[in-house]
Amino acid sequence: MRKLLLGIFAAMFIASASFAQQPNAEEIANKMDKYAQEIIQTWQLPGMAVALSLDNKVILAKGYGVKEITPEDGIGFRGVAKNRDLCSGGVKAIANENGAPILSNTVFQIGSVSKSFTATVMGQLVDEGLVKWTDTVKNILPDFQYYDQYVTENMQLMDVMTHRTGLQGQAGTYFPNVGYDRDDIYQFLKYVKPVYSFRGAYKYNNSTFIIAEKIIEKLTGKTWEENVKERVFDKVKMPSSSVNADGFAASVANVATPHDYSYTTVELGKAQFPELVKTPVGTKGGIVTLPLYGDEQALCWLTGIGPAGSVNSSVEDMIRYAQMHMNNGYIVEANGDTTRVMSERAARDLHKGYTITSQADNRTTLYANCWFVEQNNKYRLYFHTGTTWGFTALCFFVPEIKACGIILVNAEAGDRPRYAVMNRFIDMVTGAQETDYNKEYFEKWVAGAEKGWVEKLEKEAKAPEAAKNVISDKDIVGEYTKDALFGNAKITKEKDGLYIEIGKMGFKNKLQYINDGIYHFRSDGHAFPLKFTFDESGKKVNGFIVDFQYKEEDGFGGWTKVK
Repeated sequence: MRKLLLGIFAAMFIASASFAQQPNAEEIANKMDKYAQEIIQTWQLPGMAVALSLDNKVILAKGYGVKEITPEDGIGFRGVAKNRDLCSGGVKAIANENGAPILSNTVFQIGSVSKSFTATVMGQLVDEGLVKWTDTVKNILPDFQYYDQYVTENMQLMDVMTHRTGLQGQAGTYFPNVGYDRDDIYQFLKYVKPVYSFRGAYKYNNSTFIIAEKIIEKLTGKTWEENVKERVFDKVKMPSSSVNADGFAASVANVATPHDYSYTTVELGKAQFPELVKTPVGTKGGIVTLPLYGDEQALCWLTGIGPAGSVNSSVEDMIRYAQMHMNNGYIVEANGDTTRVMSERAARDLHKGYTITSQADNRTTLYANCWFVEQNNKYRLYFHTGTTWGFTALCFFVPEIKACGIILVNAEAGDRPRYAVMNRFIDMVTGAQETDYNKEYFEKWVAGAEKGWVEKLEKEAKAPEAAKNVISDKDIVGEYTKDALFGNAKITKEKDGLYIEIGKMGFKNKLQYINDGIYHFRSDGHAFPLKFTFDESGKKVNGFIVDFQYKEEDGFGGWTKVK
């Protein structure tokens, strides 16, 4: 027994010592500052902002790189010029002077990290007794309809917040890009066929968070936007933060420009329809970073996706938010006072993992109420990533070591640069051996990108000649209808080609024939394939079907030509 106790105490000492052998906060901050600079250079990112906190003290909050890398010809991604001031829906686009530096209070879009803001509001409402996690959606929203009647009657608030609704991952995500608003998306849900059994798996989805928005608004009598401002921004003290496209545009004095980030060529990056560009085998590819201008910023989507991804913020603001979650609902101010944002019970409910998302020998990751929860053999890590058009984000916290952080990037460079910052910081705090994640991740990514690039060119070279378009422009031009929800459409012939007007907001975009009877049009930053249908004779065009990427059209069909 004595030996057993000694063994237990020895193990406890070793475990505590491994966390205790960390450098001091100043040393960690200096090392992480240099590491962030290395990551920017290695990955050729336009800009990044990082804030790190240890023991409830911000040890680093800094911007790196620039807000915008402006091409010499002023032409950005997909051929859109810098002077394109307005986006789809008439929202003002963002542009910066070439080389303007990223600051610690520069505003970025944080993407899906926004879901945790919606969950924070919902957690407060649960704590106030206005709703329960197990309440059914139908009892709160009588007009709620889902594809399956059983699910319509039995879906609970918890199912919505933890991505177990049966809906395919990301189904409906691109509806806002065609000009549909949140009310439309809410009604679309009854047409989208599930791809797995209700509560049978975890499938990440944005559209279902419109349900959460509706519940919040029904219970409070205020908009989702008002709730987020009053219950989170104001309480946490986040003065630079906002929501939606209008909020993003209002930060024009200190906001980052979004950038596309791809392994390709500049020629392809600037082509509106790169499918039509011939790229010879042997062409050298590389990292191409191009600013998004005008419609390519997808600001209509930003507002449309709302509670799932439309928060705009800075690392100065977000580090306070991360601290609040790390402390289960409160912030420790610089003078030692505490600011309580939500109760400990509410916070713990948000951080409780429910659905397994991945599993390996040394860790298990679950999904809580809008946080991933990774339990490994050393600590428990809570985190969430975010991606919008030209922006990526990562927010994380580790309560056991009182460490948290936020990384924001103004380019869609994948998650590896962000994870490199997070993992290196946690290693330093825990005293673990310092792995150079930056080098390891980049070498693996670039090797895969190079391989994929060569395979792409070889596949294109072996492909048969593009099939000739057998549909005349005259047959296509006309008016099309669907129903009151989806609205009408019109195709016109203009000097430089065909144009399509579609969606309730009437966005007008160029329609281009690609191959095999498929046309493409770009709307609010996303490409939509379109295929025409014919009458029984197979000669007369009688409608078209738009591919929304996740087979949503299988549930609601296409548009019918009326004249």
